[in-house]
Amino acid sequence: MTAPALLLVGHGTRDDAGADAFRSFVARLGAAHPGLPVGGGFIELSPPPLADAVRDMVAAGVREFAAVPLVLVSAGHAKGDIPAALARERRRHQGTSYAYGRPLGPHPDLLAVLERRVDEALGGADRAGTTVLLVGRGSTDPDANAEVLKTARLLWEGRGYTGVETAFVSLAEPSVTAGLDRCLRLGAERVVVLPYFLFPGVLPDRVREQARAWAAAYPGVDVRHAEVIGPEPELARLVMERYREALQGDLRMNCDSCVYRIGLPGFEDRVGRPQQPHHHPDDPSHPHGHPHAHTG
Repeated sequence: MTAPALLLVGHGTRDDAGADAFRSFVARLGAAHPGLPVGGGFIELSPPPLADAVRDMVAAGVREFAAVPLVLVSAGHAKGDIPAALARERRRHQGTSYAYGRPLGPHPDLLAVLERRVDEALGGADRAGTTVLLVGRGSTDPDANAEVLKTARLLWEGRGYTGVETAFVSLAEPSVTAGLDRCLRLGAERVVVLPYFLFPGVLPDRVREQARAWAAAYPGVDVRHAEVIGPEPELARLVMERYREALQGDLRMNCDSCVYRIGLPGFEDRVGRPQQPHHHPDDPSHPHGHPHAHTG
């Protein structure tokens, strides 16, 4: 029997390089596992839409899927948009089934890549004199933002940095500028700005632009820019780990502070809120002129 297909689900980006990186990663993962059907699609912004990826795999005979969200934190996309999109595909293609994996981070393999990105930016400079500013995407889900802070703390422990601070490029505070201000107030003389993103895109570019503008105003601080995580072997290994977990029903998701389950202050209206999939402009169900505010 053929193993259940691995279906990678991305958010999508208006940046061609970022979308190409996702598509290339899917292709490379498929080539590395020739006995396993591997496909991938986006829930919005970029081709191919998830609907096309599922359609093509169903046409090839796939009926069982294990979907892995190619996202770093458990924000609204992982908690609501992607599961709703999978439910829509199950209705479209009767007889198909979908196991759902958990998001990728935080994980030791990702921390290893982040550490390597910092070292690349340092180019041999001393870790002990370095503050890292880990910059996440930002979310209206406080639980997702807290996961970025957890990642920052795990990156700090045992690696000899002066400190690891956090910032967000959208939807949450502190901003990139405010994060750099904090590093300066803490006495940082060298800062590595570390984007917590899988692939290139509009938002990682924005992180770099904002950091460069801040550095121009504070020439006394050595501000360096690290690269995104990228299609590293650790990422491929982690995706396969999430795939196996999904098949085994071993998800271990943290629901203790999920905004859709717990009435956190200011977010009480989200508890139990029904979820709807994003509308992809290339999906046949997409209503023409549907607005969406994403810029990533």
